[in-house]
Amino acid sequence: MESISLLLGEALSPYQVTLTPSGIHGECRVTLKNAIGAIVVDRVFNQAQLADKRQLTDVVDGLHRDVLIAEGRLEPCVIAALRNAAQDKLVASRN
Repeated sequence: MESISLLLGEALSPYQVTLTPSGIHGECRVTLKNAIGAIVVDRVFNQAQLADKRQLTDVVDGLHRDVLIAEGRLEPCVIAALRNAAQDKLVASRN
């Protein structure tokens, strides 16, 4: 878990990342704090998500998105619009 914590710390710099066990089924709590120590994001993940490289990439991408939303730099409706546009392109390319 120490190496995962270091990887998350590098990927999510400049935020301070804390990784702690949480729950009876092996969940892990990931907490991101800003420079003044305020919690910006606090989420719980299944430990398998953090152990698999592909899933860990998705976790980091999700945490980046959550930080942008928490700091008001990205609105949730923008994310929904981007997802819809990507789905429309995928459907169009299949036809």
